[in-house]
Amino acid sequence: MSVRLGINPITWSNDDVPSLGGDTPLEVCLAETREAGFSGTELGGKFPRQADALKAVLAAHDLALVSGWYDGRIAEREVEAEFDAVLPHLSLLKASGATKVVYADTSLGRHDGIFRPISERPVLPAEAWAAYGAKVTALAERMAAFGVAMAFHHHMGTIVETDAEIGALMNHTGEAVGLLYDTGHCAFSGGDPLALLEAHLGRIVHVHCKDVRPAMLARARAEDMSFMGAVLDGIFTVPGDGAIDYPALLRRLADGGYEGWLVVEAEQDPAKAHPLTYASLGYRNLKTMAEAAGFTVEP
Repeated sequence: MSVRLGINPITWSNDDVPSLGGDTPLEVCLAETREAGFSGTELGGKFPRQADALKAVLAAHDLALVSGWYDGRIAEREVEAEFDAVLPHLSLLKASGATKVVYADTSLGRHDGIFRPISERPVLPAEAWAAYGAKVTALAERMAAFGVAMAFHHHMGTIVETDAEIGALMNHTGEAVGLLYDTGHCAFSGGDPLALLEAHLGRIVHVHCKDVRPAMLARARAEDMSFMGAVLDGIFTVPGDGAIDYPALLRRLADGGYEGWLVVEAEQDPAKAHPLTYASLGYRNLKTMAEAAGFTVEP
């Protein structure tokens, strides 16, 4: 099985909190992405939104476009309205060579939700899952027909956060709904990354690799911290630098036939976690562990 290694530009600058790396030029981000060893990057807020310009700036650094995040609202909108809203983003991804969209449903939350205690996030009632799953499936089928597959991102602070909610989503959706498996968000939510992987291995189409610092994880949950508060205090780090058993996870992914991108997406405060240092560490660790697990890492 072969994989490619990519990174998210949140290592350098945070779109949710522009003061974090906001003065770092895109050129620095892309040059250091390549210097660290990665062959691809996900989108960020500083990237061009025109396909020709985006392809040109990526080609200048010999980088592929992996994917790009989209703030979904499918719980609040009808399928046609949501597809129309996401279509410009899908068009940019498709024209730039990406085959999957990172889709997170941020419905029902508050604009400042990432700064609120984690216990205050929205929850979908049990009786709503069947109808919700049908809508997500219909949206994913529209995306697939267009040529960009859905990679549904379970995420802290959203209605699909916990292992149980991910299970409900998978149980109530069709095969067009692929799962973006994020080790760090699983651990932060109180889940079990290996058990989650085992439960949904056949549906995983994209992987975000972030590790957790165990003392900070325990504190964040005990004190009901906000998502961003925990990030600023260092809950996340790059794979191999925390408590998650990446060798076991990568072996299971390889045994299960996963192919695609492994993306380092470990949001930290760049003033505390020097971006190139951590990007390089993440690349070296992930490459070493992926190859030991049986993957061929494409150059």
